[in-house]
Amino acid sequence: MRRESGIHATCPTRRQLLVTLTLLAGAMPLRAQPLAAPNVVVISDRLVTSGQPPAAALAELGAAGFQAVVYLAPSDVSGAVRAEPEILARQGIEFVHIPIPFGSPDAGHFEALSQALQRLKDKKVLVHCEVNMRASSLVFLHRVVTLKEDPAQAYAAVTAVWSPRGPWRRLVEQQLRQAGVKFDLM
Repeated sequence: MRRESGIHATCPTRRQLLVTLTLLAGAMPLRAQPLAAPNVVVISDRLVTSGQPPAAALAELGAAGFQAVVYLAPSDVSGAVRAEPEILARQGIEFVHIPIPFGSPDAGHFEALSQALQRLKDKKVLVHCEVNMRASSLVFLHRVVTLKEDPAQAYAAVTAVWSPRGPWRRLVEQQLRQAGVKFDLM
């Protein structure tokens, strides 16, 4: 076998691999961004988490197929869209508000979100907060504790946004322990 620069001629070079991967990526259909908001994470065709969408993005949710929105931040946080309930109502989108103070989440907040998502399971739902920290953490718990999804796979949606710390880490670890789920947060 002939050698080129210390690599077998039949082995692709880094450049060839990069070109091949780039071409493959261009040929693969990419999931379209479902809305203009910070830290959007598509969990499934029916569940998306994000930070606060601006009013213009909220006004387009119905056209994107969303049927319900769960908002997890208090309505007086910076960047909140005060008219969000009205914007959504005009589109026939159900609005659920579970205001969670960022510094003091508790098991009741998780239970309220999980109950709402169970009730809305046949709808396309956006769960959002300010930055997608509350939403990503509680949706992770819902997926793992309630839906019994694989924690490692579900946690990837959290780490796409942040690594829970402080009271959020304590809440997540406590709920996993109570549910008998063995998973170490990274």
